[in-house]
Amino acid sequence: MIKIALAKGRLGEKGAGFLAKCGVDTEILKEDTRKLVLENKDKSFQFFMVKPTDVPTYVEYGVADIGIVGKDTLIEADKDIYEMLDLKYGKCKLCIAGFKDRQKQFTSSHLRVATKYENTAKKLYMSRGEDIEIIHLNGSIELAPIIGLSDVILDIVESGNTLRANGLEVLEEIYDISARLVVNKVSLKTKAEEILPLIEKLKGII
Repeated sequence: MIKIALAKGRLGEKGAGFLAKCGVDTEILKEDTRKLVLENKDKSFQFFMVKPTDVPTYVEYGVADIGIVGKDTLIEADKDIYEMLDLKYGKCKLCIAGFKDRQKQFTSSHLRVATKYENTAKKLYMSRGEDIEIIHLNGSIELAPIIGLSDVILDIVESGNTLRANGLEVLEEIYDISARLVVNKVSLKTKAEEILPLIEKLKGII
């Protein structure tokens, strides 16, 4: 049995669609159920629908052999797993954004960065030798520089419409983000005969 952790929401739904195109029976995922562990009819695959931020943890600990998750989550989690494939959907960018003339907007002697990607922000600015204060927010991050809570934000940008509507703009693009297929290191060895052909099939439909 191959165990797969899928991120709840559009990312996981599209991932399930990709798996179905590869011949994986994913009909169980279409059922309206509160079950947390789902198996297909021949019990060849088991699925977990979990929070996106938890996918790398399930895969690292081997509870799941495979996971589908966004690159932003992988960077932030920094888990000991194999990133095997860029599935090329859910595309966006992880960016630093704020007011164009950000020097005039500084709220203190050092840069304040609002983000939910704390680890990513720390590594990024540490590599540049910059002194920053990280303000953790989970939603409406664009609000932070507008009301003076932060100088800039580090966040996912898709269309950029919300930024522009609030007088903000992308100051720097940091990473290209998309859905990625990840695999547990031990599983790749012990279940290679099942996992590697699946990866090849996925490559063929991207």
